[in-house]
Amino acid sequence: MNRKDKELRIHFSPGYVELVEEEVCVSGRRVLVTGGTGLLGRAVCREFQNHGWGVLGTGYRRARPRLPRCDLLDEDAVRTLLQDYKPDVIVHCAAERRPDVVERHTEAAVNLNVHATGMLAKEAAGRGVCFIYMSTDYVFDGRNPPYGEDDAPNPLNQYGRSKLEGERETLRHCPGAVVLRVPVLYGEVECVSESAVTALWTRVQEGATESCTLDHCQQRFPTDTRDVAAVCRKLAQRGIQDPSIHGIFHFSAKERMTKYEMAVAMATAFNLPSDHLIPLTEEPTGVLRPQNSQLECSRLELLGLSVEPRPFLSNITSCLWPFLPDKRWRQTVFH
Repeated sequence: MNRKDKELRIHFSPGYVELVEEEVCVSGRRVLVTGGTGLLGRAVCREFQNHGWGVLGTGYRRARPRLPRCDLLDEDAVRTLLQDYKPDVIVHCAAERRPDVVERHTEAAVNLNVHATGMLAKEAAGRGVCFIYMSTDYVFDGRNPPYGEDDAPNPLNQYGRSKLEGERETLRHCPGAVVLRVPVLYGEVECVSESAVTALWTRVQEGATESCTLDHCQQRFPTDTRDVAAVCRKLAQRGIQDPSIHGIFHFSAKERMTKYEMAVAMATAFNLPSDHLIPLTEEPTGVLRPQNSQLECSRLELLGLSVEPRPFLSNITSCLWPFLPDKRWRQTVFH
């Protein structure tokens, strides 16, 4: 049964902050969001809250009030959390998602990306909880895009391999689970380095001092976390009613961009110079990454579970405006 409550919420838009009282419909459904302090997890928590769900997000190093600390490698702690909260849905966002870090600290990353995932999936299955596992386009090698849900994965690096193993553990322990693969993400960041997309902002601002080279070879599809969160919520709402909603799904924005093109778009959005940005058309060195791992997303669309992705140019403006020199007060107050 649903009930109506009122709560105060802060609304942000470029140059404007407003505190408003909103009426929300409380559905009685509960969702547990692992990695609730992270870039995607925060968006997922907000999306479910805005649609009347009870939400518990967990964190680890960035745990804070209302986002409690939970070590996902501690099986007893996880079981206690599930027993106490009794969620209807788990959205598993927690992961080591930085390819360079995974290469250097593979064992720790595998423990989180694979072993903790398998344990959570097993617990979800045993409790009849809808389980959504967040995965990545890096399970593909990028040599023959676009990739459908049934195409054979072939990850090029340890990060992609760990997430692919996480997928397999999920579906092995919880055959009714949902695996949602997404590309590189951006959104409302706590610092620009939190996303590989917004991290380019520092390069854009270097224009007055020095030139810099940026990859203009690997194709990416930067996707807003709010869009991914909306898809998660739709999958959860349908999934708890329809057992046919399971298996692998893809969601992605549609705009194809290199890092160089993203940085030029940021400069354009804020009327900043971009002539210091130099496109690098040779293959980048370091950890191997797919050339173009474009995801084909028709399965979600055919089921009516997709959303129209937000356009990059206008959206990146709202993400970055707090980090303009005269807006840094907002980082202190609200972050």
